[in-house]
Amino acid sequence: MFFGRWSVYACMCLLMACTPDKPVYKSIDLTGANYALGFDLPDQFGQQRTLADFKGKVVVVFFGYTQCPDFCPTTLSEWVQVKKALADKGDLLQAVFITLDPERDTPELLKAYMANFDASFLALVPPLQDLPALAKSFKIYYKKVASSTGDFYTMDHSAGTYVYDTNGRLRLYARYGLGPAAMAADIAQLLK
Repeated sequence: MFFGRWSVYACMCLLMACTPDKPVYKSIDLTGANYALGFDLPDQFGQQRTLADFKGKVVVVFFGYTQCPDFCPTTLSEWVQVKKALADKGDLLQAVFITLDPERDTPELLKAYMANFDASFLALVPPLQDLPALAKSFKIYYKKVASSTGDFYTMDHSAGTYVYDTNGRLRLYARYGLGPAAMAADIAQLLK
């Protein structure tokens, strides 16, 4: 019985030695997940966009809104830093911001907002009636929160970023606060 267990253990060690090293990411590895599989939405310039448009690039997708006081501008600023950290491979990163507030986030407003971060960053505008299904397909939480006066509202929402490889496959989920250095390291691995 001892030799039987020992031989099983030895075989497992040999098999492990033969398998290639799996990359280790700072983000959550979602490879093979069956959600957040894509989008087909107009950007701030009116052009219809899908993941296929960015073949050969790593695509990062973040949901938010332009009136967001913290998560959204911080995340977009961090993606600017990631792009710079990638140096000559920075052009292989495509940031995509999907608005959760299409009532206020007009294409004109989104053009100005995205220009504050990076001219190559795109904002997508889902039709209001399609937003619930889109958010559900990405497992994104969002909720409109009215102010006490009723004239203004904010949006509570998920704050992480989905990361797709150069073939448009969902690979990672970068939690808010992960930081540009860790995100840049993950992106660099996906670009190998």
